[in-house]
Amino acid sequence: MAQILAPSSQWQMRITRNSMPASPITAKMWSSLLLKQNKKGTARSSTKFRVFALKSENSTVNRIEDLLNLDVTPYTDKIIAEYIWVGGSGTDLRSKSRTISKPVEHPSELPKWNYDGSSTGQAPGDDSEVILYPQAIFKDPFRGGKNILVICDTYTPAGEPIPTNKRHRAAEIFSNPKVVSEVPWYGIEQEYTLLQPNVKWPLGWPVGAYPGPQGPYYCGVGADKSWGRDISDAHYKACLYAGINISGTNGEVMPGQWEYQVGPSVGIDAGDHIWCSRYILERITEQAGVVLTLDPKPIEGDWNGAGCHTNYSTKSMREEGGFEVIKKAILNLSLRHQEHISAYGEGNERRLTGKHETANINTFSWGVANRGCSVRVGRDTEKEGKGYLEDRRPASNMDPYIVISLLAETTILWQPTLEAEAIAAQKLSLKM
Repeated sequence: MAQILAPSSQWQMRITRNSMPASPITAKMWSSLLLKQNKKGTARSSTKFRVFALKSENSTVNRIEDLLNLDVTPYTDKIIAEYIWVGGSGTDLRSKSRTISKPVEHPSELPKWNYDGSSTGQAPGDDSEVILYPQAIFKDPFRGGKNILVICDTYTPAGEPIPTNKRHRAAEIFSNPKVVSEVPWYGIEQEYTLLQPNVKWPLGWPVGAYPGPQGPYYCGVGADKSWGRDISDAHYKACLYAGINISGTNGEVMPGQWEYQVGPSVGIDAGDHIWCSRYILERITEQAGVVLTLDPKPIEGDWNGAGCHTNYSTKSMREEGGFEVIKKAILNLSLRHQEHISAYGEGNERRLTGKHETANINTFSWGVANRGCSVRVGRDTEKEGKGYLEDRRPASNMDPYIVISLLAETTILWQPTLEAEAIAAQKLSLKM
C-alpha cells in the first residue's frame, strides 16, 4: 500500500499530471496528519499504521533528495568532477566521478584519469587501460555548487589517441593558422526523439498505433500536440546553468520529437558544447524515466527523421563579398560529398531520401531557402551578400567533432583541381 500511495519522486513526475485527478499528497501533509493523530492519542488505530508506513516511505525519499541537494561548500573545499567521454560505439556517452581537492578554473588543473576500455569496446582485456585527458569544463547542473562536468578525450597509456577519439584530429585542424584566422562559427541544430520506456515507441503515441498525420505538431502547443515539453525546458535551463551556449529550442515535425540549437560557437568549442548538452539530456531523460534516441529515422514511413543541421560561416563569409566565398565553399562541399556523407552519422541513408525536407543521399544540391537541398543558403544571406550556409546532411547521431572539423577542412584547407572546380561550378550553376 505504501508503494502505491506514496511512489518515488521520479514516478510522481511521470503520473501526477495525467493520472491523478487530485493534488498529490505531500510529505508535509502526511507529517501534519501524523502530528494530529499523535495529539489525539490514536496510536492503536490501523490507519495510523498506514500513515506511519507512508510517512516512512516518503521520508526516505525526502532524505535522499535532501542529500542530493546538499551544498557541501561551507564544509569543504573539495568538489566533485564528473569525467565524461565518448564510448566505443562513437555515439554512447560514459562518465564517472572523482573528488578534486579544490575548485578549478581550467582543464589543465585537473588530473588525467583512466578507465577499463575493455568494458566500453575501446581496448582489449589484456591491455584495457584507456587514459582520460580533461579538455573542457562546465558547471554541473545536477550537483550544483562548484561541482563540474568535464569533457574528456581518450588516449592509450603511450599518449596515442584511440580510434574513437575524434576530438584529437579536430583539435589539429582548428589549430591550423589558416583555420584560426578564419574564426569558424557553428550553429548546430540537434534533433532528438523521446521514447516511452519498455515499448520504445515515441512519447505521446498510442502504444502500437499512430497519432494523426504530421502538421499540427511542429512548434505545437496543447496536450494533443506536444509531448515532452517539461524535458525540453528542463534541458534548456540546465544547459544555460552549465555554461553551454544553447540558443533556443522547439517542438519538431514528428510528435515526440524535439530540437535545440547550440551556437554560435567558435571552432572546437562547438563539439564540446554539443557533447556536454547530449550528456545533460541523457541524465534528464534518465531521471524522467523516458528513453532518448538520436536515431536519424526512429519511425519508418511518412514521418520526419532527425537531423543535426550545421550552420557554418567563416570570417570571409561574414564580411563584404562573403556570398562569393560561400559559393566557393559550396563548390568544395559538392566535390567531397561522398566523403562527408560517409562521416555524417549511422543510418543516415534511411533519413536522406529526398522526402521530408531532405535531399537524396546520393546527390549533392544547394539552394536559397530550399530545405530539400543538401546545403541551404538563407534569404538574408543572399540579400546582404554575406552570412552563412546550412549543411542539412548530418544525422542526429553524428559526431560533432567530425562534422565541424570536416567543414573547416573542406572549405578552408582543401583545394580542388582547376578542372574539377570548373566542372562542379557548371553543374551547380555557380558563377565563380
